[in-house]
Amino acid sequence: MIEYARPVRTLLVQCPDWPVIAAEIVDAVPAHAPVAVLHAGQVIACSPTARAEGVTRGLRKREAQGRCPQVVVVAADPARDVRAFEPVVAAVEQVAAGVEVVQPGTCATAVRGPARYFGGEEAAAERVVEQVATECAVEALVGIADGVFAAGQAARTGRMVPPGGSRQFLAGLDIGALERPELTDLLRRLGIRTLGDFAALPAADVLTRFGFEGALAHRLASGADDRPLAVRQPPPDLAVAQEYDEPLERVDVAAFAARALAEQLHDTLARRGLGCTRLGIEAVTAHGQELHRTWRHDGLLDAAAITDRVRWQLEGWLTGVRRGETPGPPTSGIRWLRLVPEGVLTQLAQQPGLWGQDGAGRQRAARALARVQGLLGPDSVFTAVLRGGRSPADQVRLVPWGDERTGPTPAPWPGRLPAPAPATVLPEPAAADVRDGAGRPVTVSARLALSAAPARLILGQDEPVEITGWAGPWPVDERWWAPGEARRAARFQVVLADGRALLLALSGGAWRVEAVYD
Repeated sequence: MIEYARPVRTLLVQCPDWPVIAAEIVDAVPAHAPVAVLHAGQVIACSPTARAEGVTRGLRKREAQGRCPQVVVVAADPARDVRAFEPVVAAVEQVAAGVEVVQPGTCATAVRGPARYFGGEEAAAERVVEQVATECAVEALVGIADGVFAAGQAARTGRMVPPGGSRQFLAGLDIGALERPELTDLLRRLGIRTLGDFAALPAADVLTRFGFEGALAHRLASGADDRPLAVRQPPPDLAVAQEYDEPLERVDVAAFAARALAEQLHDTLARRGLGCTRLGIEAVTAHGQELHRTWRHDGLLDAAAITDRVRWQLEGWLTGVRRGETPGPPTSGIRWLRLVPEGVLTQLAQQPGLWGQDGAGRQRAARALARVQGLLGPDSVFTAVLRGGRSPADQVRLVPWGDERTGPTPAPWPGRLPAPAPATVLPEPAAADVRDGAGRPVTVSARLALSAAPARLILGQDEPVEITGWAGPWPVDERWWAPGEARRAARFQVVLADGRALLLALSGGAWRVEAVYD
């Protein structure tokens, strides 16, 4: 079993039913009325009064109104939720530095500093709740645990999990706490009901069976975070800034400026093959007032996501939302704006494509390839398309350029190799010889029993290379009903002492190299 490193001790502040509270603050919805916030015709949040009448998340609008005829229906508005949440974040920041917005209604910070200043974690949590209630007249729940995910689960009941106890605390929670409907539905059908049951599975088996998304969920169930709260600081040259001759005082002007600066930041990261999971937004007003906020995001922030968050934040700063004694907007317009990428990760997929990022480059390439086909014939240019199959060579077919590439998604193939797929598939398999520790050829019986563990690999006339790791066999038994067309083989993944990783196949007593892994 893999033991993950202990995450950062985290204090998470959660305001339940935040879209409902935001509607009450911004849209003057009656505070004690049954309220349901809808997105795409479904309830995504509802007030306690509405829940008492049977309204729950996931209901369609008509069903919610049937259960509670007097329910007030409000459309979802992320910008409204952000504007209303800004004073809450500012209130928390008066108690703890380095507050990160997880989503509207939820923010987190490392608990070590506030705990040392206020004399303990419990005292820090009480101070945060008191500050939010005093400044914003909003009820907040606070959870403390190792990691953002565990702290979020603890905040649902206002619990403080002792250091090192996140895994034990999460073990008894329902698997639905992962908030991954497809994965949790599959796990329930497999008999896995709690996070503890899921965490008990070997991490390697989870990755093989459920893929990368399942591996991240397994980390969370094990009490570890998929992304730490505090990631290394990026190089300073990745930040982008702009000073404005005329202060930004109107929301529409600020939104236009935000888009230009966000696209500049995204292009800066993309040229280096990088992406960011957190975004720092810094601003200075004409009177010298300094503003700062950090946004978190599930996954990498693309240009549109960066633009939205900068626009929302500027709108929250420029308009402000008053509730009780909550501070209003800045004293003057914004003169200077700076975007700082945080949580920078290598993401080669962010690099420009082969033909560039604009559509004009792809159009020029398409015209050139069509010209080649016109000169040399339709079978002169091919493109690769994925299809079903067990071997890497069977899973790709070549289609003439311009022909239909899309089709039905191939169904899972029994006996298919587990991920990751090899990087290079040899046009013709290369002959090989696999020997055990005593120098005898390695064979596989009809029951897939190995004669001995593979120890050395010989390729052609080369010197034997030691096999340091191997996995398999994966059997292949195809077209067994057709005489003369039957195909029987066993595949192995091997790692050599010189660092190479190969895909081997044993068929008819002969070993061959089919593909090479990076």
